[in-house]
Amino acid sequence: MGGDSHNSSGWPPFTLTGLPGLEASQHWMILLLGLLYTVSIVGNGLILFIIKEEQSLHQPMYYFLSLLSVNDLGVSFSTLPTVLATFCFHIRVISFNSCMAQMFFIHFFSFIESGILLVMSFDRYVAICHPLHYATVLTEARVVQMGMSAMVRSFCMIFPLPFLLLRLPFCKANVLSHAYCLHPDLIRLPCGDITINNTFGLFIVISTFGLDSALILLSYVLILHSVLAIASREERLKVLNTCVSHMCAVFIFYVPMVGVSMAARYGRHAPPYVHTLMSLIYLFVPPMLNPVIYSIKTKEIRRKLCKILLRMKF
Repeated sequence: MGGDSHNSSGWPPFTLTGLPGLEASQHWMILLLGLLYTVSIVGNGLILFIIKEEQSLHQPMYYFLSLLSVNDLGVSFSTLPTVLATFCFHIRVISFNSCMAQMFFIHFFSFIESGILLVMSFDRYVAICHPLHYATVLTEARVVQMGMSAMVRSFCMIFPLPFLLLRLPFCKANVLSHAYCLHPDLIRLPCGDITINNTFGLFIVISTFGLDSALILLSYVLILHSVLAIASREERLKVLNTCVSHMCAVFIFYVPMVGVSMAARYGRHAPPYVHTLMSLIYLFVPPMLNPVIYSIKTKEIRRKLCKILLRMKF
């Protein structure tokens, strides 16, 4: 694995890492990850089933929620194979091509999630600031176009990453910091000049996460301005309550992402398991919490979920 230089004619395998420094506690991590995967897969599956079955939920807001649930399932299934292999079966070697494919899908779904949260904020902006035009602005065709735009943009941004890595020689031990393949982790390993990789990586982060978060913030500034013009305090709270689920989804997506980025740049002296745990929070917590939040805060989904649980009980 280490020693000889590798290029596109002989790509090296990579070694995945569990929890460096906490190997004795990894059996507890298996239970935790199993719980997170179960809640994520079952929860998002239930959200999709409820929206499909409940006719009253066939409207733009819930179509976007369906996209978010599908995307969260994509994030979970992208990491599941290597996480299970690493923590449960202690299989820590992954081929170069498999690692590139996993890296592509993890980042692909992460970028799509940012786009979905942006279009969901636009949905809330139109619903609150221009309610009379809601039906004409957010038609089913436009919802499809917005969802497709998020996917196409994500694909175009992520597609070059594997090819930029393929051109570099690998001559180190090729030990990754996580139980899955991430681009910031992979670009530490080549022996060649990674300036282009770093520059392109920074560009796509700023042009997606940076731009999306700025536009989401702008939409909520406009929403708040519109809400403050409502005379009744009860009405203001009622309107803002329709945004709580989305604001929570934005918070649990962007805060861990910023934390991972800050730790990578300024936490180099922190124990290795700190970086691993933060990346686990970033990839595992949003897919798990999103269906929980929307189930609690959305009355129609909560009511349908209670009916399903009662039916299962009897």
